Amino acid sequence: MTALKTVSGTTYLDANATEPLRPGAKEAALEGMLLSGNPSSVHAEGREARRFLEDARSRVASGFGRISGTCVFTSGATEADAMAVHAFGQERRIFVGSTEHDAILRAAPEAEILPVNRNGILDVEHLRSRLQDTGPALVCVMSANNETGVLSPLEDVLAVCRDSGAHLHVDAVQSAGRVPFALGGCSVAVSGHKMGGPKGAGALMLAEDEPMDALVAGGGQERGRRGGTQALPAILGMAAAFDAARAQDWAPVQRLRGRVEAAAKSVGARIAGEAVARLPNTSCLILDGVAAQVQLMALDLAGFCVSAGSACSSGKVSSSHVLRAMGETDGASQAIRVSLPWNVQEAQVEVFCEAYEAMARRLQK
Repeated sequence: MTALKTVSGTTYLDANATEPLRPGAKEAALEGMLLSGNPSSVHAEGREARRFLEDARSRVASGFGRISGTCVFTSGATEADAMAVHAFGQERRIFVGSTEHDAILRAAPEAEILPVNRNGILDVEHLRSRLQDTGPALVCVMSANNETGVLSPLEDVLAVCRDSGAHLHVDAVQSAGRVPFALGGCSVAVSGHKMGGPKGAGALMLAEDEPMDALVAGGGQERGRRGGTQALPAILGMAAAFDAARAQDWAPVQRLRGRVEAAAKSVGARIAGEAVARLPNTSCLILDGVAAQVQLMALDLAGFCVSAGSACSSGKVSSSHVLRAMGETDGASQAIRVSLPWNVQEAQVEVFCEAYEAMARRLQK
């Protein structure tokens, strides 16, 4: 079998699909690979592995202001979202934001879809009206949109949920480590590789240390809440990546995002959600009249890795359901996402801006 080769000579600007591996995360994952014991074993090697596992659990939980018992490790955020819908959606009416990730939309196909405004912000008053007299309910709202970076008004949503007795589940995949998260009283899904850790680990943060109906029972690991031997190297890498992301100053990244958007607007592009608070690294650029797939091909040939929406669509380039929910029609299939990684350099952004401007002028003709 021929070994896969990494691509050289490219500029990676697709961090929302996966962040580049952070050095500390790599070291932690390698350390985890050298631990021989199974964390569920009672002998000395198992106890040593368990010690590393529980230290990682405590660090991830503390990043959300919670105790370690609230953190349930998973294979990633898709599983964590599915677990939350399974555990908290049974015999409840489910409400899901129209710009949610497919991990939630497909886990709850029977859910009532909640509208957003043209900036991608959930209509909280509409939610309030729908929760009146509905009985037990589960509300799923992402912290930050993966395509536009738009931040949700989570405190307002949580207040409405508390008033009605509904359970709030938050997909915090894109915001974890990039913006502060101190919201209690809800469940939260996170993913390690979106923070700069290895792929293969995530977590479901519970509102409190409580039992839950397992989606995967297995051998009863994670205190019966998620079966299967824990992926210790990926989990240790996730904890290290989360620590590093929380400690990072994201202001320089946000400044470079502003440079990208200024260049895009100079050639007629529009910025989805520009008027509201967004992630510091994310730009959704709509170039009217030019299909997203054409833009991606042109930029790929020029050596730039960007995307059109979610990376979880089996390599497809299609019209964005997020932008359609925001009222875009043709623009929903004419947008690309530029998401700057944690280690982006100013020179990389400058070269990209030149390439984008040249591409836009050429293709708009």
